[in-house]
Amino acid sequence: MKNLMMLLLIKFKITNVFVAFVFILVLILYGLSSQAQGDLLLYPKRIVFEGNTRMQVVNLVNTGKDTVIYRISVVQIRMLENGTFETITEPDSAQQFADPFFRFFPRQVLLPPNKAQTVKIQLYNTNDLKPGEYRSHIYLRAEPDKKPLGEDDKIKETQAIAVKVVAVFGISIPVIIRVGESTTKLSITNAQLETVNNDMDKLKVEVMRTGNMSVYGDIAVNHISNLGKITQVGIIKGMALYAPYEKRIFEIPIKTEQRLNLHQGKLHITYSTQPDAKSVVLAETDLLLK
Repeated sequence: MKNLMMLLLIKFKITNVFVAFVFILVLILYGLSSQAQGDLLLYPKRIVFEGNTRMQVVNLVNTGKDTVIYRISVVQIRMLENGTFETITEPDSAQQFADPFFRFFPRQVLLPPNKAQTVKIQLYNTNDLKPGEYRSHIYLRAEPDKKPLGEDDKIKETQAIAVKVVAVFGISIPVIIRVGESTTKLSITNAQLETVNNDMDKLKVEVMRTGNMSVYGDIAVNHISNLGKITQVGIIKGMALYAPYEKRIFEIPIKTEQRLNLHQGKLHITYSTQPDAKSVVLAETDLLLK
C-alpha cells in the first residue's frame, strides 16, 4: 500500500496534486481501508449508514494509463459459507435489501488517467424502517475500450477462425443501512490446523453469527508457547459475515518459522473489529497443539 501511495503521488499531474494529497491523507487517517481492482482504486470499500448519517461518498481514482468509463448500478448478493458470492434477485429469508432507501449519483463516470471523482450516496424514505439491517451492493463496471468508427482492425482473408477476447472487470461494495441496536454475537468453532507444505500450514475455522446485523473485521492468530511467548503467525484483514447468514468458513495461512514448534503450546484466534478508532474483540478461542 505504501508503494501504491507513492505511485499515486508521482503520477498525478500538478493540477491534481491537491486532490491526490487529500485522498491519500484520508487513506492514512482511516487505516488504508481502500479497495483496488484493475486500475481503479476505491475508498471506502464499504458504506455503512448508522444514526443520523444521510449522505456518504465513494472516492474513485483511475491509476491506469487509459481513460475508462465506469457504469454504476445496484446488485443483490448472497454470501456462501466459503466467502464467495452469488447474485440474487429475491432476498433470502430474513434478508432485507437496501436499494429502495438510497440513491446515488452520478450513475456513469468518465475517468481519465490519474484523475479522481466522487460518487454520492444519499438515503431517503427511511422514516418507517423497522429495526434491523438492510444491504445492497453498488457495482462499478468498466466499459470495454471501443475504437472509433473506421478504426476497426482490418480482417485479412483467411480460413482460420479468429477470436477476440475483451476483458471487462467490475467491482462491488456493500451499502448497509442499520436501524436500532445490534444484537449480534459471534463465536469461533471447529478450528483445525492443516499442513500445506514445509513452509506453510493452514488454519481452518468456522465463525458463527447470531443476531440482526453483519460483522466486519480481522482474524488474527497468535502462537503461545508453553513458556508464554506470543508470536503472531497469521492474519487476514477485512473479513465480513453478512446478515442473515449464520456461518462462514475461513482459511488462514500460518507462517511456519524456524524455532517455532506448532506441535506444542496453543494457537489463540481472535476476530476483532478493525482499528479505525479502537479494535474490539468480537470472538476468540484457543486451539491446543499436540
